[in-house]
Amino acid sequence: MGIRNAPLLSGYGAFAHYEGEDVTTKTAAADRLREELLQKGNVPAHVAIIMDGNGRWARNRGLNRIAGHEAGVRSVRRIVEAAHAVEVQVLSLYVFSQENWKRPLSEVRSLMDLLSETIEREIGELHRNSVRLRITGDLSEVPPEPRNGLQRALERTAGNDGLVLNLVLNYGGRSEILRAVERLVAQRLSTGRIGPVTAKEFEPYLQTHGISNPDFLIRTSGEQRISNFLLWQMAYTEIYFTDILWPDFDDEAFYLALLDYVNRERRFGQTSDQINR
Repeated sequence: MGIRNAPLLSGYGAFAHYEGEDVTTKTAAADRLREELLQKGNVPAHVAIIMDGNGRWARNRGLNRIAGHEAGVRSVRRIVEAAHAVEVQVLSLYVFSQENWKRPLSEVRSLMDLLSETIEREIGELHRNSVRLRITGDLSEVPPEPRNGLQRALERTAGNDGLVLNLVLNYGGRSEILRAVERLVAQRLSTGRIGPVTAKEFEPYLQTHGISNPDFLIRTSGEQRISNFLLWQMAYTEIYFTDILWPDFDDEAFYLALLDYVNRERRFGQTSDQINR
């Protein structure tokens, strides 16, 4: 991507916040980790994140849940910047699942308002830094204001060739697979084709067609499940769980997670001897 020596996304730095910690120390630690990653190489091309813990973060501080989601947006800004800085190619963020519609109506409305405000505020900076926005999920059920804002953002950044920011929104992995099967069956019926289905034939019907499968999944807040997230795509994904709540997940924590990935050996069913010979 040619951004190894590029400056960090200038518009995001002002949003960094580290409660109760020395900012200079935290920044220096993150800088050292970033340089170590760039020297080691082998950074995952596609990082997916389940951003969990906003509500608990707010409750621990005597705040309402929406304050936690607002703090979570600040973490998104930091991690987009951090991913860009170490040449991650695709960053997939689980923004809102199909199951999240079951939350209290007031919270869902506030989340959709926050989504609209965030897209409107951030899209200019994303575009200036060649970030390309992508949506995985069903936008048809998203309220008009955030849906229209997302569509404008998709159109504005469509020609960008930098980091792909994949927002996974109103999404469920099982639903995606079922819809893909329905489309494939319809195509088969229309052509009269019979015979076994291969992964190569099936994958173009998935919503993530056109981007690589995740190499690395991070889930914050101590939960250890994948919550119906990119089920097909994560067959060989390395998984990393951390107890850090999402609003506290900063660039240093992100780089430590990536270093864990870099030090793993991905074998894809082979032996270590086969990989290393």
